[in-house]
Amino acid sequence: GTAAFCSGTAWQPLVDALQGANLSFSTVFAGTWVGCGTAFYLGLRGGRSILSGYLEYVHEPTYENSKTDMQLSTVIGGATGFFVGTDAAYLPDQNFLIDIVGIADGTPDLTGCAIAGSSTAMGFAVSQTGMNMIFPSGKCWND
Repeated sequence: GTAAFCSGTAWQPLVDALQGANLSFSTVFAGTWVGCGTAFYLGLRGGRSILSGYLEYVHEPTYENSKTDMQLSTVIGGATGFFVGTDAAYLPDQNFLIDIVGIADGTPDLTGCAIAGSSTAMGFAVSQTGMNMIFPSGKCWND
């Protein structure tokens, strides 16, 4: 809850700031990935610190779970980065995701919702696949 709240709250202001600085699409994509991943991590660690004393199934922060929290936050950041690809209006010639998840003006709302959800699912899957290739069996956050 706290982690998703933090990364979700950070997404729009972060994208607005990065796009407002007239950065390339790839830089906005990467900056959003890192920024929202960091916000997720801080929310997760903060939630552990505050809620572990009150809720039985929320573990207190430890070094061990800081590593798995960082891995999960990296994957969540990837999902938020791919969501940037839905903005078909920002530098469309640089948006390497536009043909897959771009939402153009005139796209019906329900279709746009499905595309937006697909973009985050794709970002999560791509990021998690990278994690699975990097970390040995038994060492990834979801093992």
